[in-house]
Amino acid sequence: MKTQKLTKSAVDDLAPSDKPITVYDADLKGFSIRVAPSGVKTWQVEYRPWPGGRGVGKRRMSLGAANKLPAEEARKEAKAIFAAVAKREDPARDRAEKRREHTVASLIDLYEKEGGFILRGVRIGQPMKARNKAYMLARLKHHVVPLLGTKKVSDVTSADIERMVRDVGTGKTAKDEKIGPRRRIIVRGGEGAARKVARDLSALYTFAIRHPSVSVTKNPCEEAAINKVDGKRTRFLTLEEVGRLGKALEELEAEGVNPKALDITRLWCLTGCRRDEIAGLKWSEVQIDLGCLALDDTKTGRSFRPLSAPAAALLASLPRYASADQPDGLSPWVFPASRGGGHFQGTKRIWPKVVKKADLPGVTPHTLRHTLGSHSVSGGQALPMVGAILGHKDTRSTAIYAHMQQSPAVKAATRAVGGIAAALAGKGPAKLLPIKKKTA
Repeated sequence: MKTQKLTKSAVDDLAPSDKPITVYDADLKGFSIRVAPSGVKTWQVEYRPWPGGRGVGKRRMSLGAANKLPAEEARKEAKAIFAAVAKREDPARDRAEKRREHTVASLIDLYEKEGGFILRGVRIGQPMKARNKAYMLARLKHHVVPLLGTKKVSDVTSADIERMVRDVGTGKTAKDEKIGPRRRIIVRGGEGAARKVARDLSALYTFAIRHPSVSVTKNPCEEAAINKVDGKRTRFLTLEEVGRLGKALEELEAEGVNPKALDITRLWCLTGCRRDEIAGLKWSEVQIDLGCLALDDTKTGRSFRPLSAPAAALLASLPRYASADQPDGLSPWVFPASRGGGHFQGTKRIWPKVVKKADLPGVTPHTLRHTLGSHSVSGGQALPMVGAILGHKDTRSTAIYAHMQQSPAVKAATRAVGGIAAALAGKGPAKLLPIKKKTA
């Protein structure tokens, strides 16, 4: 075993031979330099892990190439490793485990195979809806993987999360790629996308902490200074705006726009159902005689929704479309697709025309759901009843939709403040205006 003081000049003078050469340092036991036949020189350390003794095999670790890591820095790293060994640690084993550790990208792949379960609430432990899981994975792959995918799961810090959220918010991960003759991938950033991605990544780490093959014990998203909660949506349509929407639908119908999209929009208004709960409605779910929709598969599972008389009348007036694939020759969908066996998917294309003609910028189909919730609460309906209309299992969800409309609130405030305002203006005590009762 060749031994000498390993300095820069000494290492530079070492010449390669036909076989690898290892030269040990004369001062620091276990510290060495390996010279390969190719001439590459690599710093190394050797040690016996605790409890030590000749019965325990040696561990060998490479510290780096001599042309990149100076002798004194290599010596400092070697001393740090020996100090860890003295504390009964095993740096070589820890490094090997680190190399086997999941990256963020491989963790997402593992989640795709084994994850996708509800983590909290009344449905805890149940599988996520396939579409919700697909959306979550798409956000993780399109936003998180480009920014954090190569990092080891345990190396991601709260600062990394904060930087990722900022990058997604400013559109750094946005793209528009054509992947086929009639297909393209469109990824949009923005603050809303950033909040969703932050929630997705937090759920991914919760999955990782519970999975036996992933060596991570904390969720960096919990310590990150980020907003993971969407701002409460308070947009709803007034009756005047609903009137403009109805007029726009009539005008578009006269212009020859697909009536399926227009009737779907009308049912969004009249039922408060979610977008695909109406677009994907089946005739087997329509129970006009019982006054309800018996939806087989919603965000919260099977759900029954009371069916208002106007909604029932609209459904009763709709045609039954033919389908050669069905035994009775009729399509099971209320709004079947023009091609194929699925349901109608054209509302996304037609909706911009609707809001433009009605002059309702920024309004989405979900705004119509908020509109029904708002009008219900402002009309005096209790939250449990509004929850039944909207299909909520928890009144906390209903409270999000319970926007108090301003016109009833303004009238109430005006009555309450009337006397104060009169006295403040020096007009003396004033009587509150009586409530006018409607006559038949």
